[in-house]
Amino acid sequence: MTTDTTGTVARDGEPRPGGPADSPFVRACRRRSGPHTPVWFMRQAGRSLPEYREIRAGVPMLESCRRPEMVTEITLQPVRRHGVDAAVLYSDIVVPVAAAGVDLDIVPGTGPVVAEPVRTLADVERIRPITRDDVPYVDEAVRQLVVELGDTPLIGFAGAPFTLASYLVEGGPSRTHVKTKALMYGNPELWHALCGRLAEVTLAFLRVQIEAGVSAVQLFDSWAGTLSEADYRRYVLPHSTAVLSGLVNAGVPRIHFGVGTAELLGAMGEAGADVVGVDWRTPLDVATHRIGPDKAVQGNLDPAVLFAPWPVVEAEVRRILEQGRAAPGHVFNLGHGVPPETDPEVLTRVVALVHELSSRRADQG
Repeated sequence: MTTDTTGTVARDGEPRPGGPADSPFVRACRRRSGPHTPVWFMRQAGRSLPEYREIRAGVPMLESCRRPEMVTEITLQPVRRHGVDAAVLYSDIVVPVAAAGVDLDIVPGTGPVVAEPVRTLADVERIRPITRDDVPYVDEAVRQLVVELGDTPLIGFAGAPFTLASYLVEGGPSRTHVKTKALMYGNPELWHALCGRLAEVTLAFLRVQIEAGVSAVQLFDSWAGTLSEADYRRYVLPHSTAVLSGLVNAGVPRIHFGVGTAELLGAMGEAGADVVGVDWRTPLDVATHRIGPDKAVQGNLDPAVLFAPWPVVEAEVRRILEQGRAAPGHVFNLGHGVPPETDPEVLTRVVALVHELSSRRADQG
């Protein structure tokens, strides 16, 4: 077998022994057996950790994403503390949009706020293409992390076109997405122009991360669950597909995740990811039936369960591991991000429990 010193894949397509590409996480994404079910948590980089709050004190969110040394430290913190099977790059989905020239800020307690929401084709055309030179801090942070992490894989990520578009049209977070849907239904030509431009930005942003050395990428479509399947297929699927299909030869697994997407799982599986993330509302065996047998699944412990007594947490972990056996590959995760109020010790215990239970099963099998 040809050796690949980067730790991704060898020229014959097989992972080299050791290295991130032979890790339990990447093996599960590739639907290959491993020593245990891998586990990581969305929003694990920061959020609930006191060491994160200490290093972030006084530093605005966007600024923290542009400091490679800070990004590196924050990304490593949950790996050190919890023993998770993968790190996820500390960043934000609006980082590439800001790099593309959109005037925005991440307001504490609110989220991304856009100075001039998109209303016209001229607004879309002001969103310029990006290259590595527009996000050098991301490239540098990923390269630092690959060295620091060794055999532990690093997950890169980006926001999907629909979710990014919803922020740009609404001007910030929205519970109803009324402006987004009004534009989508009322001016589909402008809508597709906006999502097409955002797909280009997203694809370029993910390629920067892949070229710098990430072992997998996740495309977040946080707000896709606000749509019907018909609307998803018409207004969203082509643009998510453009991103994911643009990475088909990139050599890393692609994960696709949304919230409230039970009725969309089949369509999301068609977008081209290797792994489909499932929120807590849909059992993993049911999700696997909807997605199809050729995809791994990721999920799906309800984040609220982390606040229950430990016997409840343990029972839910056992249930999810059992249901995950229906899939050809399972990456254990939450059904959404880590709540900031979570006791970090609970996350550490969940990781240990997943490893213990799945390792025991592997030994028995």
